[in-house]
Order: sequence, then C-alpha cells, then structure tokens
Amino acid sequence: MKQYFPTDSLVDIPEHPIFLGGSIEMGSVEDWQEEISLYISEHLDADKFCILNPRRKNWDSSWQQSKDHPFFRGQVEWELLGLEKAKTIIMYLHPETKAPISLLELGLHAQSGKLLVVCPCGYWRKGNVDIVCERYGVLQFETLNAAIEYL
Repeated sequence: MKQYFPTDSLVDIPEHPIFLGGSIEMGSVEDWQEEISLYISEHLDADKFCILNPRRKNWDSSWQQSKDHPFFRGQVEWELLGLEKAKTIIMYLHPETKAPISLLELGLHAQSGKLLVVCPCGYWRKGNVDIVCERYGVLQFETLNAAIEYL
C-alpha cells in the first residue's frame, strides 16, 4: 500500500485515499498514522487504498506561519487537497494536544460524510467535538483501535 506525504504529488492516487488528520505534535504524540497504515496493509486490500499522511518528517518549526512562506503554504495546500480527494478522513484528537488546525478541518468536513473521528475523554474540546459529530452524523470513536476495526 502506498503512502503519500506532503512532498508527494496527489495527481494519480488509487481509488480510495484515506487522509490521516488530527494530532501530530512532532515528538510528543506517537506516530499513530503509521499504526493505521500497518493495519490497512495487513487487513485490507492494500491495492485499493492509499494513505495521505500529513506527518512531515522534515518539518521545520521555524517556518513562518504565513501564506507567503513557500514551504508552509505548500504543506497547508497539500493537506487541503488531500482532505478534498480523500474518500475517508480519520481524525484523531489526542487528549494531550490541542490540535486547533484539526478542529478547523473537522468543521470544514463535518458534512462531507467521510469523517471518522476519534476523540477520547480528556481532549480539551471534547464537548464541542461531540456536539458537532452528533449534529452532522459523523461517526465517532473513543479509541483509535475502534476506528481501525471499523475500517
């Protein structure tokens, strides 16, 4: 199964791309995207799926958070395109993070019918997430494993 990262083109991707959105917090949150990728490659028809993984190994936190910074802009535009192209979006909101951009993405795609949200107890805005998911019929899970098993 192919994984696509922010430096990869998303022009020719397989029929069922899965975008892995949510908490990244480089260095302080486990690489949960890799866990999901392994599960899919071992349990699903990997030729039909691909992973759109926004975790950038060479992320530089000194990049200016500006639309004029080419690397930062490229990252954001890749993520927006990946979210649009995805047939499934798995959004994991780790309780030890805030993930404000993920909340923005949740709002953008709440009515898309392609979100699976993992929001464990302890996430700082769990109540807001629960209400949005309930209102728009977004499937929600307490654990990452439950979302993986749903696939």
